[in-house]
Amino acid sequence: MSCQIRTQLTDNKQEFHTSPDISLNIRNMKQLEYSVLARRTNQIKDELKKGVKKSYREVIDVSWGDPHRAGVKPLSFVRQVLAACIYPQLMDGDKLMVDVKQRAQMLLRACPGGSVGKSYAYIQYGRVSEYITRRDGGVPSHPENIYISSGSQWALTNILKVLVNSEASPRTGVLTPVPCHSTTILSLMALGAEVVPYYLREEQGWALDVEELQRAWGSAKEVCNPVGLYVINPGNPAGYVQSRKSMQEVIRFAAEKRLFLLADEVYQDCVFGEETEFVSYKRALAEMGSPLSDTVELASFHTTSKGLMGECGLRAGYVELVNLDPAVMKHIYSLFSADSCAPVLGQFALDVMTNPPQPGDPSYPLYMKVDHFLFLIHRKAFTEFINSLPGFSCQPVEGGAFAFPRVFLPPKAIETAKELGMKPDTFYCMRLLEEAGVLSSPGSEYGQQEGTYHIRFCIMTPSEIMEEILRRLSTFHKRFMNEFS
Repeated sequence: MSCQIRTQLTDNKQEFHTSPDISLNIRNMKQLEYSVLARRTNQIKDELKKGVKKSYREVIDVSWGDPHRAGVKPLSFVRQVLAACIYPQLMDGDKLMVDVKQRAQMLLRACPGGSVGKSYAYIQYGRVSEYITRRDGGVPSHPENIYISSGSQWALTNILKVLVNSEASPRTGVLTPVPCHSTTILSLMALGAEVVPYYLREEQGWALDVEELQRAWGSAKEVCNPVGLYVINPGNPAGYVQSRKSMQEVIRFAAEKRLFLLADEVYQDCVFGEETEFVSYKRALAEMGSPLSDTVELASFHTTSKGLMGECGLRAGYVELVNLDPAVMKHIYSLFSADSCAPVLGQFALDVMTNPPQPGDPSYPLYMKVDHFLFLIHRKAFTEFINSLPGFSCQPVEGGAFAFPRVFLPPKAIETAKELGMKPDTFYCMRLLEEAGVLSSPGSEYGQQEGTYHIRFCIMTPSEIMEEILRRLSTFHKRFMNEFS
């Protein structure tokens, strides 16, 4: 596979390619349904400020995977360390815990000039690789295989630049899950790749089925040259967590088809299902042993933006590469070096994410009040509530930040949406926004089986906000279904 990738190390033209033979309607992804909802949200907020009477006083936004936007408070340890790094005089008093001061001092010592403002780079790859080794139960991680970036999506796009050759004939293809967050789809399109959809099995808890991968790969061979397989674990938007067995089957498939495996694992810290655990693709691959552990090419991604840390504005993440040809690694190094480093404060946050307070540290008790059980309760409460409403069906949410229930819209509602030039699930979301002040995301943004409709909700919210969401949704949904029945 490395030899194949080496032939693709060319500059790519920014073109869009789609195929009518592939069932996912990519063209619709370029005009995201969310933009319509976002514009109307801003208008409603202006109306509320001007005193326009509505059944609600504010819009609750659960359309994004940003927990702070949804009302979750930032982690104190992270913010205290960053504040001390920006304004070191804060460490002179006794308001900060000893371990906060020690971490800030360690980070500043690693900066040229001992100051955030004098530093273009702080990066300590060794600390990230040590974290990965701990996470993976001792599977070695090497600093030279890790690249720090300004977010996981930036890193993913750069790796895709290596895989995708927009001048190739047939075009380069990447197998991509349905549903899938739209950012990756748009990145692939912008690079000139063929998006090859494989459908997750909703009725089986959004399982990734190798038979479906085989079907997608077979259909793709007629129109493109598949070189990559993109997986999201834990799932976004569907909230599944892959089992070891599932991951091993995927790895064997990737090896058989000589596909580069791209593992989006940014919600790895958000796994809450009973008897469910996160296992990285790197660990699963290593445990399978030779020859697979020595040959399957893998890129895995993580970030400070998602999960319990939720520092979306700090822009820092990493990619770890496994089994790549040295010549390819050299090219990737040049890609990641072309831009300036990730923001230094983002790198500091990444250090905290990969090296959080430990038992015995002064900040540990407060840090652990990041209530994992809060999200466990919300996961249960939301799915049970949704499944109690007529016309809704929600698979168990095992991880990630979202629930992705299916809504069975009445034919009259579907027809009304078409008359208005809207997709039916966008029509539902628009009505939910207008009448209940809840901003959600239509499933058509992420891809879905033809004839099905879904809504994505971020469930990483404080308890009082979740209760209000459920109250508003219940009232609206029953009224909506009665209107169009």
